[in-house]
Amino acid sequence: MKEFVTIARFTYPSEYVVLKLLLERSNINFIFLNETAINVMPFHSNAFGGIRLQVHQKDQEKAIQIINNLNNTKLKIV
Repeated sequence: MKEFVTIARFTYPSEYVVLKLLLERSNINFIFLNETAINVMPFHSNAFGGIRLQVHQKDQEKAIQIINNLNNTKLKIV
């Protein structure tokens, strides 16, 4: 996991559903940390530091570009 870097944080899983699909379609190596714990205990999201999107270092620029492109549409990453 040392090769993965955090590029975004989310409070609830519903905030990144579209982003997750776009990352999968682009074959980007990623993981959402704390996703399961926050699904079980959603009101503890802040205590866990939110759901952290981590991508492999080699995919970092491509993933940030996807987030920026998504933010330039009507669907915005919170």
